[in-house]
Amino acid sequence: MFDRLQSVEDRYEKLNELLSDPQIINDSKKLREFSKEQSDIQETVQTYREYKQARAALSEAKAMLDEKLDADMREMVKEEVSELDAQIVELEAKMKVLLIPKDPNDDKNVIFEIRGAAGGDEAALFAGSLYRMYSRYAEAQGWKTDLIDANPTGLGGFKEISFMINGTGAYSKLKFENGAHRVQRVPETESGGRIHTSTATVVCLPEAEELEVEIHDKDIRFDAFASSGAGGQSVNTTMSAVRLTHIPTGIVVSIQDEKSQHKNKDKAMKVLRARVYDKFQQEAQAEYDSVRKSAVGTGDRSERIRTYNFPQNRVTDHRIGLTIQKLDQILEGKLDDVIDALIMDDQARRLDSASNE
Repeated sequence: MFDRLQSVEDRYEKLNELLSDPQIINDSKKLREFSKEQSDIQETVQTYREYKQARAALSEAKAMLDEKLDADMREMVKEEVSELDAQIVELEAKMKVLLIPKDPNDDKNVIFEIRGAAGGDEAALFAGSLYRMYSRYAEAQGWKTDLIDANPTGLGGFKEISFMINGTGAYSKLKFENGAHRVQRVPETESGGRIHTSTATVVCLPEAEELEVEIHDKDIRFDAFASSGAGGQSVNTTMSAVRLTHIPTGIVVSIQDEKSQHKNKDKAMKVLRARVYDKFQQEAQAEYDSVRKSAVGTGDRSERIRTYNFPQNRVTDHRIGLTIQKLDQILEGKLDDVIDALIMDDQARRLDSASNE
């Protein structure tokens, strides 16, 4: 581990030199590439340097105990040794986590797609609750939410809704939301007082940059049509809505949120690029999983990952066995307890996987 840490520190120093080189400064692509690489390893280097300083301080303190000291001074040094020992253990644990290979998508914006599944109108209402929950969470993180497309119902829910969350590290925190979310509550759509179970599916995709996914114009079929609202009534007589079909994969994206065809096409391309990128990633992951089971789980989006139980004000994440009696707060976007637990579980699994290799 320490050889790897020293290599990371050496690379950090080399990047300092490169970022001061006039040739690199004048090359925007390399400047951006090296700056990101340095930013990615900065915390690891800082932690390693803190560790080395703590080890040096511990060595000095232990050497002092071999000297003739009065009782008070000896007690102070022993206390310092104890504190440094604890600090070193903590730093070693942190460095192990920092050395876990980082998901290259972690810093990216995310594209969410939420659909009402089993439960009809109640499922659509729940899809709306999830959209509100993620929007509130994004707002608390200082991120921006941008609606891409929505198919609302008359009762205030959504058959489906897609939106982008823009913010550094958004994907690192939200990537565990993929899957089927289940709600148990007395439906707003009936007065019988019986608890019903409904589901909504959530897909969270990293925004793909043009350099990562090459989509050729010849591979896209473009169709324009008039936007329509609920009940099929025309809300826009101009041909502003767009449909993009990626011929090689069969992926179709339709957007009619904006009145401008150009804006709708831009949004559709972002969603299409993300879906194509996700498909390639899923295929690569499936190939990897056929040889070795993923340490994180199957990632199957059809799995029921979480239950929201209204009568008991309870949220349960079934993947990690986490139960929290704060449903009302979680639906207001206070997701930190759930997301932090998922991140810690993921790190623990990856550490365990690395130690067994």
